[in-house]
Amino acid sequence: MKENARKTLTIVLTDGPYISEYADMAYKIAKAALKNCRVNIFLYLDAVHIPKIGQNPVNFSNAGQLFQKLAILGVRVVACSRCAAARGYFSEDGECSDYLPGIKITSIYDLAEMFSESDKVISLSR
Repeated sequence: MKENARKTLTIVLTDGPYISEYADMAYKIAKAALKNCRVNIFLYLDAVHIPKIGQNPVNFSNAGQLFQKLAILGVRVVACSRCAAARGYFSEDGECSDYLPGIKITSIYDLAEMFSESDKVISLSR
């Protein structure tokens, strides 16, 4: 990697949005990291529920909206296609009508690509 090239951080999440604090932690890490590097977030297993439209948590931050804000700021936020399909989310050209705008469904093979281009990888998983 070139010395002046921007570093890349990839965050992998596996938990659903409200089963742990991992979604909030990932949001805070990603937002802080954006100051110095590119950031990818890969939603795997139950984490594919995070960007679902219409969630209205009473005592928690809306994780989907937080991740949508990250996508607007330039974070690449994607969900595993197999995990999403197994949970009833389907995509047409990466877009999912059940997801907040800016978050795509993609292949697990994109995770391998993210790993290969990343300087650091963080996995938030139980």
